[in-house]
Amino acid sequence: MTPRDIHKPLLDSLSTAIILLDSHLQLCHMNPAAEALLSISNERCQGEPITHFFHESAETPGELLHAANNANHYTKRHAEWQLLNGEQITVDYTVTPFTDNDGLVIEILPIDRLLRISREEMLTSSQETTRVLIRGMAHEIKNPLGGIRGAAQLLARELPNNDLQEYTGIIIDEADRLRNLVDRMLGPNQLPEMGSVNIHEVLERVATMIRAESDDGVRIVRDYDPSIPDIHGDKEQLIQSLLNIARNAMQAMTEQGTPNPTLTLRTRVRRQYTIGRQHHPLVVHMEVIDNGPGIPEDMIKQIFYPMISGRAEGTGLGLTISQHLIHQHNGLIECHSEPGETRFGLFLPMEPTSTNPTPVRNRHAEV
Repeated sequence: MTPRDIHKPLLDSLSTAIILLDSHLQLCHMNPAAEALLSISNERCQGEPITHFFHESAETPGELLHAANNANHYTKRHAEWQLLNGEQITVDYTVTPFTDNDGLVIEILPIDRLLRISREEMLTSSQETTRVLIRGMAHEIKNPLGGIRGAAQLLARELPNNDLQEYTGIIIDEADRLRNLVDRMLGPNQLPEMGSVNIHEVLERVATMIRAESDDGVRIVRDYDPSIPDIHGDKEQLIQSLLNIARNAMQAMTEQGTPNPTLTLRTRVRRQYTIGRQHHPLVVHMEVIDNGPGIPEDMIKQIFYPMISGRAEGTGLGLTISQHLIHQHNGLIECHSEPGETRFGLFLPMEPTSTNPTPVRNRHAEV
């Protein structure tokens, strides 16, 4: 029995992902934490090259061989690994050669969750600061607007010529328009009316409205997980949040002349997921995916801020309102975009006592 065999029970007890390789970079052993991280089986993959299980870059095999042959150890930070199942993970990993130059130990630390938590906290902090500024600005704007509107109404009563009232009417209408714009910037001010919600009924309502607004010009693909139970939420607010996202996608595709514009609505269950710093055993993951032109890279980090829009006619408030509504449900919205595919992912905690859902359409149905 080799020293590596002796240490395997110890390695299997660790929560850190550990991989043992021989000098030819073939798998000798991986502990359960590594199996879970890479979504592969240790027993089935014995003797396979490690580069078969993930891809980082063309230089990775040479770096590992150099470490094995020259007893060099090294650490990489924020490495992007593409796994066999198509998933991409971000890891820190350390490569350490055996003392007899007969293989390597790879210690892997996944940091996707840490990066996501840090990104969410920074985004939440920035958005909260923005909301405070907007509320202060709204107060300063709405007070004079009220005075302007009242003065215009009094002036209209004193005008000797009714034709001149057209101008006071313009003042009143514009004051009302600015007040409504400020109210929309602030977002809904009512608390959600929580109850049992079938998330697929919410998506079906959104699909129906998009079909009507696009005059059946956008193909809608449903990819549902019918096993998802009802969740605890405000149905109307969830419809509004998803509709804002889907409507933006529809408008981007139709205005840019996207060939065969397609909107995909997808639902899945994610396990052991963290939103902010709150860990949830189960969350609902909803995705709104379009094949439109994508969001410009210089805008992607700002799309949830008020008044940020890629459309000349857009107000830049739809996504801000959507995010506010999802935050009221202790949820999260993420966006990933490139030309030809934009994904908005919405994560909502699931209540463990949720009731069974009503029947929904089969997965992969389309209209």
